[in-house]
This record gives sequence, structure tokens and C-alpha cells, in this order.
Amino acid sequence: MPQRVIFEPEALRYPLGEKLLSFFKERGVDTGYTSSHNRVTSIPGKTPAGSYFEGKRTLVVGVRRTMRFETCRPSAHFQLPLVTSCPGKCEYCYLLTNLGKKPYIRIYVNIEEILSTAEAYIEERKPEVTVFEGAATSDPVPTEPYTGILRRVIEFFGEQEHGRFRFVTKFTDVDSLLDAPHHGHTRFRFSINTGEIIKQFEHATPPLGERLAAAKKAALAGYPLGFLVAPIIISEGWQESYREMFKTAASELGGNVPDLTFEFITHRFTKRAKNTILEVFPNTRLDLDEESRTFKFGQFGYGKYVYPKELFAEIKTYFEGVAGEFFPDAKVEYFV
Repeated sequence: MPQRVIFEPEALRYPLGEKLLSFFKERGVDTGYTSSHNRVTSIPGKTPAGSYFEGKRTLVVGVRRTMRFETCRPSAHFQLPLVTSCPGKCEYCYLLTNLGKKPYIRIYVNIEEILSTAEAYIEERKPEVTVFEGAATSDPVPTEPYTGILRRVIEFFGEQEHGRFRFVTKFTDVDSLLDAPHHGHTRFRFSINTGEIIKQFEHATPPLGERLAAAKKAALAGYPLGFLVAPIIISEGWQESYREMFKTAASELGGNVPDLTFEFITHRFTKRAKNTILEVFPNTRLDLDEESRTFKFGQFGYGKYVYPKELFAEIKTYFEGVAGEFFPDAKVEYFV
């Protein structure tokens, strides 16, 4: 539940906007207005840390005007813009640098217009199947209990012969999605990591056991299931810690899972991200040592610090091996 909710006046022309205004007012949440969801000046916070945490307590309700969808390699063909940011406070999150000093959560109420645009993208690429990612710049689950956006999207893609949807979450409030008519067209993915990494760096998110229990619910509801292991952080005893994570996952899910996928992303950071992280989390134990990394330019043209080639190869071999040991029929979609 946000501490404050700020509306674009235009959002109140849509049924969801009206519904949300009533919902939050009934619960005594502070509400206000802004002329643009891209420029919100009423969020408090005088220090970098204070601005960050106040942003995380703020929900902005707006209208998506740009209907050109960004590409989303290697996860999907396109991003599906539903929500921006999330209430989680993960120290390593790249959105620390992409969403400004007050990374407020933003939702779009013109969902039918967004889905109509998705349908046009699907039509243009037929007879190929077009895949959309719903969590490229967000975690869409925390706002779902009062928006219903995710369920509507799942229902939409359930009807699409040539469209598929996928999203990933760290959160576990998934019960309202379990009986949605998805028809196997939505891949329900969970971001997982070792218990130690979750506790140390993924603040305000559920622990591993709760995420795996939610994943089991999704699998039993017939959703194609996926796990995103990210970021893979290398520290002393990392092999044993990650092996225990896989063992715990296999135990919770009861062994092999049909149509299971894995995505692996190793930890990386930019110079700008490092500076922001150190401002917001000055006591972080995150490894941000540039000397132990290799500098590499990414697909969006900016440079980042990644694990050296030899270590990356070792990590890749290890994870593909341990994933195959506990989930022999699972598919690794990519490793970066």
C-alpha cells in the first residue's frame, strides 16, 4: 500500500483511474495531482537516500501516450508498458539510475489502448508469434491487488493465437491470477536467488521459500513456469550457496516441472549506478570493485563492469550443470 498516490487528471477519464481514486480515498491514503506522470514534484526527500525511499512509497497514476513499444532482447520481442518501478528496494537494481532520484511506482490506466497497440504489433508480424515482456522496467505484481491490470493482460493474451506474454516477479500475492484463462500463453516467472543474497540486498521482498511456494501455485494453475536467477553474485562459497538454492527449489516443486525455463544474468554495474548505489546505500556490501571486473559496452551503447571472461565461463558452466542436475528437462533461454 503506497503512502501517497498522485493522479494525472486525464487518468480520471478512465474507469480504472476513477476506481483507484475511490479505493485510496476510502483507505485514507493521501492523494494529489500532477500535470504529467513524467514530472512529479510533490514527493518529499532532501537527501539521496531520503528521496529514494520516499519515491518507493509513492504511486503515480497516469495515461500512457507513447504507443511505440521498445524492443526487449533477449527476453522478448517487445516491452509491454504496464507499470514502472516497484516497491522493492534491491541495492543492485539498474532502475536506480534509470528512474531518477525518486523512483516512484507508476501505473497506466489506459490498458485497453495499450493492448490494442500490442494487437497491431502481433498482426504486423504474423504468422510469426510475437512475445511481449511485462516486467522490463517494473515488477507488476505488487500493484495487481488494486489494479487488476495483470489479469486483464493475461486474459487478452489467452485469446491471441500469435501473441505470447511473459513477466517476472519477486512478489507472492498471486492468488488473483491463478484462475485467469491464460491457455498457456503467459509464462509466469519468478526471480530467485540465494537466501543470503535476498536477505542482504533485496530489501522489502519476500524470502526464497515464499517465492517458491507462489511458483508452485502458478505451475499447478497450468502456467508455463520460469525462473530468473539474477543477479548472480560471486562471493566466497558461491557454488555451495547456489546449489542449495536449486536443491530447495526442486524440493518445493516436487522434482521436474514440465516446460520450465531458466534465465541467468550475472551481476554488472555502470559507473553511474555505482555512484547512485553508494549514495542511497552507503554501507552496502555489494561488490562494486572496478579493478576486478572487465569493462564492456552493452546493447544500449553505455559501458558496464562485468565479470572477466574466464570467470564468466566458469559461472556459465556451473549453472548450466546444476540446473540440469535438479531440473533435467528445463530449458536455459539465455545466459548473460
